[in-house]
Amino acid sequence: MTHQSYRKLGPHEIETLMSQQCFCDDWGQVEVAEGFHAARVRESRLIGRVRIGNTNGTTEGLYGELKDCGVYGAVLINCVVGDRTRIANIGVHIANYVIGNDVCIENVGTMQTRPGAGFGNGVEIAVLNEGGGREVVLFNELSAQFAYVLCLHRYRPGLAEKMKQIALDHAAAVRSDQGSVGDGAKIYSTAEIVDVHVGPSATINGAASLINGTILAAADAPTVVGSSVSARDFIIAEGSHVTGGAILEKVFVGQGCRIGRQFSAENSLFFANCEGFHGEASSVFAGPYTVTHHKSTLLIAGLFSFYNAGSGTNQSNHMYKLGPVHEGKLERGTKTGSFSYMMWPCRTGPFSVVLGKHTGTFDLSDFPFSHIEARADGKAMMVPALHLTTVGTVRDGEKWPKRDRRTGSVKRDMVNFEVFSPYTVGKMIRARDALKALQDATDISVEEVNLHGAVIRRPILRTGQKYYRTGIEMYLLGKVVERLETALAQGVDAAEAMIVDPGAVYSEEWVDSGGQLAAKRRIEDLETAIEKGEIASAADFAAAVNQINDAYAMDEWAWVVNAYRNVFEKDLLHASKESLLDAVQAYLKVRGKFLTLVLADAQKEFDPLSQSGFGQDGTRKDIAADFEAVRGTPEQNAFVRAMKESIAALGQRIAGLQAVLKTS
Repeated sequence: MTHQSYRKLGPHEIETLMSQQCFCDDWGQVEVAEGFHAARVRESRLIGRVRIGNTNGTTEGLYGELKDCGVYGAVLINCVVGDRTRIANIGVHIANYVIGNDVCIENVGTMQTRPGAGFGNGVEIAVLNEGGGREVVLFNELSAQFAYVLCLHRYRPGLAEKMKQIALDHAAAVRSDQGSVGDGAKIYSTAEIVDVHVGPSATINGAASLINGTILAAADAPTVVGSSVSARDFIIAEGSHVTGGAILEKVFVGQGCRIGRQFSAENSLFFANCEGFHGEASSVFAGPYTVTHHKSTLLIAGLFSFYNAGSGTNQSNHMYKLGPVHEGKLERGTKTGSFSYMMWPCRTGPFSVVLGKHTGTFDLSDFPFSHIEARADGKAMMVPALHLTTVGTVRDGEKWPKRDRRTGSVKRDMVNFEVFSPYTVGKMIRARDALKALQDATDISVEEVNLHGAVIRRPILRTGQKYYRTGIEMYLLGKVVERLETALAQGVDAAEAMIVDPGAVYSEEWVDSGGQLAAKRRIEDLETAIEKGEIASAADFAAAVNQINDAYAMDEWAWVVNAYRNVFEKDLLHASKESLLDAVQAYLKVRGKFLTLVLADAQKEFDPLSQSGFGQDGTRKDIAADFEAVRGTPEQNAFVRAMKESIAALGQRIAGLQAVLKTS
């Protein structure tokens, strides 16, 4: 907010201001813009250089009431006040701020910017490892991908130094002796705001203390900081709400997050669409869609994404040897049951469920969709692939894209929502091979086998392979069917549709880089470019990550072609029409089986055991009636209906594709 020209106050204006209990040691340092009216500056003190814009019109108060623009009961020190802005009832002062247009600031104690303020930028936080060594530098353009590479890939020391410098360069660029409040921002009833940048359309209402931070916001992604919030050394990104007495220290809150209800966090990162209520986080790397809603839940020194923490969930990063230096990694989609406990270091595979108190450590990262439950002795008992065909897994894949609260034009975190991908399916292939090798090496008389810190019952080795095989085949065949459908709809020959794009990158291994799925080679090339100085700014990094995201589909297909060759011993690049028809028919069978298993899991919610507790004070026959009145019937349930419709539509879809393929 700037004006082309300001003018000095006229003698009559100075006289009017003084008659309204306004004071200034040097009226010559006060300048005003066109539309300024002295009648709208009352009971205020102006110190240093002060500029005031157009005071015409009204602005909305906290509850929508209209109030006159102007300055009332305030001390302004070296400030610029924009057009149609209201400042009223300032307890101590507002010092060293540029305040935008259409702003309302009321009932604020102190609002000040000190020399050389960084507004939370440049602060190093000890994320993931409380003992240090994985520090991430906060800056306004921080993304989940930037933080992931900087934090996790310390085995490339040159890379870490380059990335740290990118962050520090950005921090240096925003450092200033003067803070700012963006156009349309609203600040009410807040005791203390020191060295805080407030973005356009942000709302601060009833906060306790905000020190050294940035509240990023935009008209299409307004940010809210609510009652009794205390935050120090922080950055809150666009569209997030931090409310309800939350306590933050050395914390980054990404876009679309919800933090509140006395939640406390320190040295932690929360990326897109995370939710933190009631509990506590310390040195946590919370990738996109990490959710903790319950009291007595402590997340500490862990890496999470698409994670749901049950009530009372907690971990320990202190094995009483060298201090709190241990880390845990729960890969995407993991859930922990109520009062689950893990002693770090532990690692789960994607979409696993963890129950019970685990006093031993395990690494089951290559066994996705597993059920990991603690025995009485604290040792982990694993059932691999158990959650592959559960309702929860299917619902998770559907709900996350719908729950993206990021409304701004820029979305910093790259997020892939796919449940089945080269990342998860690659793990399933490795898991199947490991289970087979273990089965082949285990005598039939053995009841249990040990695997990476967990125990598996020997008969489960065969069952796990079968379920993994189902998932692997469904994914690979499904990708072939999708490719054929798209190509034939566009009039492209089926054989041509199988060709891998020359720009694709093939990597057998894929990585989940803070919520973004990518071929490992893509990430390695990115890191090499950073080390060479070819990527030297936050903008460069964001552009490179966007390119990786844009390449996902063609890289995925390159992986599918290679995996298909290994799994089915058939080459898609030279597949005959008959071979493709066989693949389509095989997909109908395996996908139908999968949907049927998911449907069966959903219908368990309506069996007699689930009706326990219904029919209170009624007769036995009232139980079913009460259950139906509250929960409905399987036929009425939206998910069950959707599964049945999917099964019916699958047959029609495949029949249509087969007909087109035969005639093409």
